[in-house]
Amino acid sequence: MSRLAISWNELSRVQWDAALASASASYQQDWAYGVALKAASPSVDILRASIARPDSSLVALAQIAARPFALIGRFALCTFGPAWIGDVSPDDRHEAYRLLRKSLPQRWPRLLVFTPDEPAGDTAGLKLMSCVMTGDATVLVDLTQDEAALRANFESSWRNKLSKAERSDLVVQKSGLKPAQYRWLIDAEAKQRQKRGYRAMPLELTERWQDAKADGAKGDRGAGLAVFRADIGRDAAAGMLFLIHGSRATYHVGWTSNAGRDNAAHNLILWTAIKELKARGVAVLDLGGVNTQSGAGIARFKLETGGAVLRRAGAYV
Repeated sequence: MSRLAISWNELSRVQWDAALASASASYQQDWAYGVALKAASPSVDILRASIARPDSSLVALAQIAARPFALIGRFALCTFGPAWIGDVSPDDRHEAYRLLRKSLPQRWPRLLVFTPDEPAGDTAGLKLMSCVMTGDATVLVDLTQDEAALRANFESSWRNKLSKAERSDLVVQKSGLKPAQYRWLIDAEAKQRQKRGYRAMPLELTERWQDAKADGAKGDRGAGLAVFRADIGRDAAAGMLFLIHGSRATYHVGWTSNAGRDNAAHNLILWTAIKELKARGVAVLDLGGVNTQSGAGIARFKLETGGAVLRRAGAYV
């Protein structure tokens, strides 16, 4: 008999959001992401599992997206999850994975894939499962440090560019949060993705994400989004958009003009965002994927912030 109990789609949104905030989890495990994904793809089933000990204390949350596969099957994906609540032993992690696989409420044939938000090598809970794909890497900035420490962590070249930007004519401000006020940045990012051939969270989910976060925050349009813009005179020089989820935020979109690049606008925007997010109580800033081959410049920009590199374990079945 299992020492843990699993339930599906029983926690309320308030309970889920509160537990996830304490876990500092990825946005793919946020309730709002499931809402946004379902709105964009009605054929997707959003399954939310909670796993608890006998005393009812939570061990993990897992948001899983299930899709039709090969006409008769179901393909289910737990992206950057489960989200572990507090300190969880390797044995309890292993048992949580077993319960998720065994009780997934989807008909057979089915395939459940996990891509844990955990470092490669820290896979004790994944024993007896097979790794089918290597993991990606990201950079995490610890915002619980004071501002002096955060700035000191920047590599000298990054800090020098920041100082240059601070002496320039750049003016950084928080952007309005109506979709029409930040759509210019989304459009610029779409062109970049097409040109450079990289992929990330679908841009069309951005507004749905914002709507879903606002729904859980009494209509607050800034509950899950922060947008910053740098101008030179009347012209936009650069912009950045961040997703906010519990005690964690994730870099989502960024663009810069030639003038912005010459004046290190992104260094100034990111430093402004770090201070703003820290003031909001965000504990961890996820700077997103690091690809030193096809995106060496972007990778260098992220790595030189002094954040910790997380090389994820990969995909497991």
